Amino acid sequence: MYGANEIAVDGNPQTDVRYIRITDIDDHGNLRDEDWKTAEKVNEKYALDRNDLLFARSGATTGKAFIHKREDGEAIFAGYLIRFRFDETRVNPFFVFYYTLLSRYKLWVRVIQRPSGQPNINSREFKAFEIPLLPPSIQNHIVTIMRSAYDQKKRKEQEANALLDSIDDYVLKELGIEMPVVEEKKCFVVYADEMAGRRVDSFYYQSKFRNVDRIMKNVQFDVFNLGTLISEISSGATPKVDENYYADSSTGVPFLRVQNVTRHGIDLSDAKFITPEVHSGMLKRSQLKKDDLVFTITGRIGSVAVVPDIFEGNINQHSVRFHLKKQITNTTINPNYVAAFLNSELGKSLSIREVTGGTRPALDYKALKSLQIILPSIEIQDKIVTEIKNRLAKAEELRREADAIVEQAKERVERILLPEE
Repeated sequence: MYGANEIAVDGNPQTDVRYIRITDIDDHGNLRDEDWKTAEKVNEKYALDRNDLLFARSGATTGKAFIHKREDGEAIFAGYLIRFRFDETRVNPFFVFYYTLLSRYKLWVRVIQRPSGQPNINSREFKAFEIPLLPPSIQNHIVTIMRSAYDQKKRKEQEANALLDSIDDYVLKELGIEMPVVEEKKCFVVYADEMAGRRVDSFYYQSKFRNVDRIMKNVQFDVFNLGTLISEISSGATPKVDENYYADSSTGVPFLRVQNVTRHGIDLSDAKFITPEVHSGMLKRSQLKKDDLVFTITGRIGSVAVVPDIFEGNINQHSVRFHLKKQITNTTINPNYVAAFLNSELGKSLSIREVTGGTRPALDYKALKSLQIILPSIEIQDKIVTEIKNRLAKAEELRREADAIVEQAKERVERILLPEE
């Protein structure tokens, strides 16, 4: 059955029915929670029951699957998904679901989907996909193997995420800062002397930002405007889409968009690539070099990544790149520390406060250069950077271990299936 063609709207996960779209499902068949939506109209016709399977029928992720579990709550599904229900007296739905995570299913998807601008597989073709109907005991054994592997993966990833989440508290603790819990108030008073030389809009004077003012006035280290630390700065640009400016990953140069700039570094998992000629000719000013800081100024404003030692890349117009001076007033500057500070809760608040604009909020050069940076001694900067790198490395190790557990489980299942073929 094909899904609903409804408009996705914001909703309350505690009270509303979830509207599951292709983008809500990750590559392992898990639901993402960062963009939870309900539907403008909820039609019971599209309600999911426990153990229903959804398959993506079109788009870049055609073929990925999701199995609805009791803990997922009430949900309906969107039109680019197809729902299947199985006779559970003959087949364990989880066996079918885990089968879709194996390489043999991935290969079938690549072969069967139409190589058009919008790849797709229809319901008839999904029905034609053959799965070995194993004895229930073997099906259940395979489900146990895969479920155990994914449970272990989840625990490893939770441990990794906890390490990453701890970085913010660590940075602020080393700077002697404790962020207060702020009550969101829709009504507050600002006196004229507090506004001298500043903006006059209410957004700027929210309680959470005024607390930041108090923190910055009482820090035990030197504070500088970011502009005084910068030796050079430039913004990016985007070549025309209809021109032959883009390339594939094997021949092109990474062209960073907002989603590629994260607080934990540059992420190329969803990167675009431009030709070397465009990189070296048209976009000279935005070429990245070692120790540049890439700062997002629209969209996810205030995310900062440091360009690593061996990296060739460029940026679009939604970010700026800047290079820092070696030192200021006898204090050496570690660019990785500056990035860590800007990525902290305090640094983010400083950035978000300076945002201007209506339909497309942004941070301009003047506002960016005015951001205050707490700059302790180089010894403290280096200590913070070293600890962050250790936590990032440990988190990455945990993620690799998590992936290895799942791959080993898949190989084990493939060996079980082999005699049946």
